[in-house]
Amino acid sequence: MSDEVRSFLDTGIYRLVRDGSKVVFLDPVRIINHSYTRFWVSPSAYYSRSFETTTAALKTDAVEDSRILKKRKRTRAPRDLNESERAAVKRHQEARTFLLNAHKAFLEAAELQALLPELVKSEVSLPTRRASEQKFIQLGSLWQAPLYEISLCFRNKNLSDDTGGYRLGDHGGTIIVHQLYNNLICNETNEDVEAEFQSNRYILPSRSCFHMSDLQQVRNLVPAHSKDGFNFIVIDPPWENGSACQKAVYPTLPNRYFLYLPVKELAHEGGALVALWMTNREKLRIFVENELFPAWGVTKFVLSYWLKVKPDGSLIGELDLFHHRPYECLLLGYINLQNDDSRAMPFEYLGINQVIVSIPGDYSRKPPLGRSYTRPQARKVH
Repeated sequence: MSDEVRSFLDTGIYRLVRDGSKVVFLDPVRIINHSYTRFWVSPSAYYSRSFETTTAALKTDAVEDSRILKKRKRTRAPRDLNESERAAVKRHQEARTFLLNAHKAFLEAAELQALLPELVKSEVSLPTRRASEQKFIQLGSLWQAPLYEISLCFRNKNLSDDTGGYRLGDHGGTIIVHQLYNNLICNETNEDVEAEFQSNRYILPSRSCFHMSDLQQVRNLVPAHSKDGFNFIVIDPPWENGSACQKAVYPTLPNRYFLYLPVKELAHEGGALVALWMTNREKLRIFVENELFPAWGVTKFVLSYWLKVKPDGSLIGELDLFHHRPYECLLLGYINLQNDDSRAMPFEYLGINQVIVSIPGDYSRKPPLGRSYTRPQARKVH
């Protein structure tokens, strides 16, 4: 077993270098489990998506492609692309070469390929997802949302009194109840904490917090002083797209709503790296470059890609399909509040055309970035 494989088994990160480009394979389950002290994520729970291409799915795709082709024939000649479409095709062709090289390097890592089928297996048989699983977005839109409470169960009986919420009786530890929505809920201890909400149990990793809210309340996260801001901000907006609407997985928002996110106000005075997930739509890319990043105070950025593969190493779809391409874009920009020399900005060391390769989890779930894009001693906050 090589040192690279040993490192991968320990960290979940496998680095490949080919033709001057940087390629990283990530195992999200291993990376996430580094954030836990007493619990672990089951691969079968994370990789809940089926990677088998069924006959019905192929038939549906064929019908959709046929419909699109017929529509194009009715409206214009096949080669008569508008400016946005031509730009999208050009951008894809520019990315195609190094994406293919990245995939080739990934396939040539024989030791890694031998491990792939084992990554999605679980040693523990877990029940399938329950139909009653909580839909926090829908619950947050109800009038009862301010009344919902979540209980954090700490094993420490002598927990300090500055954790917020209110306490319940002694149950072998300390139970603190918090308002669930529009409230910053923290676990400032060095071990995982179990949380309970409407008979469902959740895990809050050590030294982490979360804020369940919507855009109307996001300014409550802005610190009083920029020295208390964030160095690393990951944003995965609910962009408008046909797939999300058809599957009704989550509600989407018009692009203009994201202009009002106080990203610059959230940044640390020493600067902040901003990681923005986005779809492959050319219209969206133009909006981000010309309007969104300037509104957020992001002046420079580099582009990375997330290439999605199956457990057998193959891509989850055809690379050259105009729709449903097997990759997504990740823009990495920098907010510089001190107007330092741009040549010294940390994000410049990331380079361009980096490729993250991983097996995707559930729909729209992105791979964790903390251990991949920040310093080794930094800790991912979930």
